[in-house]
Amino acid sequence: MLILFYFSKMKDKSIIFDLGGVLIDINYDLTINAFEKLGVQDFKNLYSQASQNGIFDAYETGQISTQRFINEVLNLMGGTCNPNYAVKAWNAMILDFKIEKLENLIELRKSANLYLLSNTNAIHLEKVKIEWTKISPRPLEAFFDRTYYSHLIGLRKPSIEIFNHVCIENDLNREKTLFIDDSIQHIEGAKLAGIKTLLHPQNNPLDREIILAQFN
Repeated sequence: MLILFYFSKMKDKSIIFDLGGVLIDINYDLTINAFEKLGVQDFKNLYSQASQNGIFDAYETGQISTQRFINEVLNLMGGTCNPNYAVKAWNAMILDFKIEKLENLIELRKSANLYLLSNTNAIHLEKVKIEWTKISPRPLEAFFDRTYYSHLIGLRKPSIEIFNHVCIENDLNREKTLFIDDSIQHIEGAKLAGIKTLLHPQNNPLDREIILAQFN
C-alpha cells in the first residue's frame, strides 16, 4: 500500500471529481415527482440542486441521523406515508453508472491522482454503491486516491473550507489540481479556493482529452 501511494504522489496532476451528474447519472425531477405523487406538493421548493431546505442540508453534513431525516420528511408528508416509500422517492433521482466512465477513470489515473468529492448522504450513498456493483466487482473507493463524502466530513460544497480540506490533507498543488462538477455554484467555490475548474454538462460522457487539456 505504501509503495502504491508513493508512486501515486509522484504524479504532478490531481483531479477532483464530483459524483452525481459527473460520474453517476442523476435526475432531480424524478425525486421531486415521486414526492409530489406521495402528496408533498411543495417539494420542488423544499429541495433543488441549487438551494436546499435546512433538513436536507443538515442531513448532507451529518448533523442529523438517517432516522431523524426520515422522520422529518414524513412530517412534511403529514406523517401518513410508509417510510420505505419515502426512501424510494428520495433515491429516485439516482440513475446508473456508464461503463465508459469507469474506463475513463482507469485511464486518467495513469497520469493523475484522482479524488472524489461529493455532497451526499447515507441513503444516497448506499444506493450509489448498489449501482456501482453493476459495473465493477471492486468498490468505488478503489478507483480513487481518497474519497470525500459531505455527510462523513461535516462539510459540503460550495464552501471554500471543503476544498481547502481536500487540498491540505493530500498536499495538493492547487495550480495543478482540477475540480470537475456539474453545478456552477460548486465550480465558483473551487475557484475561490484557487483550484482549476471544469464545468461538466450533467450526465454527459467524460472526455479525457478535454480534461487533461485543462493542465496545459
